[in-house]
Amino acid sequence: MRYLFEPRLVNDAFGDPGLFVDFRDERRALLFDLGDITVLPPRKLMRLTHVFVTHTHMDHFSGFDHLLRVVLGRKAGIVLFGGPGFIAQVEHKLRAYTWNVVHRYEVELVLDVREIGTHGHGQRARFSSRTGFAREPCAPFGPCDDVLHEEATIRVRGRFVDHDIPCLALVIEEKAHLKVGKDRIAELGLGTGRWLYELKHAVLTGAPDAMSIEVQWRDRSGEHTITRQVGELRDVVLDVIPGQRVGYVTDLRYSEANVRTLSQLLAGVDLLFIESVFLDKDKAHAARKNHLTARQAGEIARSVGAKAVVPFHFSPRYEGRSAELEAEVQTAWSVPEEERN
Repeated sequence: MRYLFEPRLVNDAFGDPGLFVDFRDERRALLFDLGDITVLPPRKLMRLTHVFVTHTHMDHFSGFDHLLRVVLGRKAGIVLFGGPGFIAQVEHKLRAYTWNVVHRYEVELVLDVREIGTHGHGQRARFSSRTGFAREPCAPFGPCDDVLHEEATIRVRGRFVDHDIPCLALVIEEKAHLKVGKDRIAELGLGTGRWLYELKHAVLTGAPDAMSIEVQWRDRSGEHTITRQVGELRDVVLDVIPGQRVGYVTDLRYSEANVRTLSQLLAGVDLLFIESVFLDKDKAHAARKNHLTARQAGEIARSVGAKAVVPFHFSPRYEGRSAELEAEVQTAWSVPEEERN
């Protein structure tokens, strides 16, 4: 099934954490975490509309400068989300540079920075290249429950877990997925084309039944164009099924409170990217570092009902031994604890 999201880890499992979520057929993307992103070509960074930073340890935030350098003078804006103190941290990064010429750039870059408090309240500030990225206060940013960002077709939710500091765990959700019945299109005497994307968008955004769709397609007989209403096509051509949900969890200690938070956020997630930093034989060291072992990551994936799990953020001490970490995660996820040796 072709879902909307195409999620991929930015780096290999030993590199800086980060998840690039491409949107199929939409020429846009989101990014979870902003560490080393130099592997992403400029064309992919230019697709970004929203960036969510789990916390501002260097391996999750050092890529801010690279992103800024790529988009400056070329892109109109990006929205950035982070936890407590995030606005000030972005401001300090921007103030480290001299901006005496950027106001002349033809394309103004606006950074819309949103800071989420641990009690759900949020602040918001604006930084524009026209003013040398001086901080401009905005109206407060108020997440609704755990929803950080919402559009007609998607939402991003986040909750704080404990890493000795607050760290955001995230999930991106497609509100609904529309499956095309190609056999029924043929029965109507129509052909496939761009109009199907327009019909999907109309349905997902709540367009009225009377809205017209220009149905265009090409076959061996030539090009064809007819006009139909959304209400005529929707129930015949499309099947509505639950949308895809992708979770991203990194940098947290193994605790009942954290597991409970993740269970509330990620229940039944289709695909879970989760840190698996240490082997379970080193769990005492993992606890000191406030990270998960691979076995703990697999148990969390199992407890939240994840349909698939991808481990990442391996400790460099296991270089060349990634198969051991992956196997430990998969065993804990797929085999109930009472059945393990």
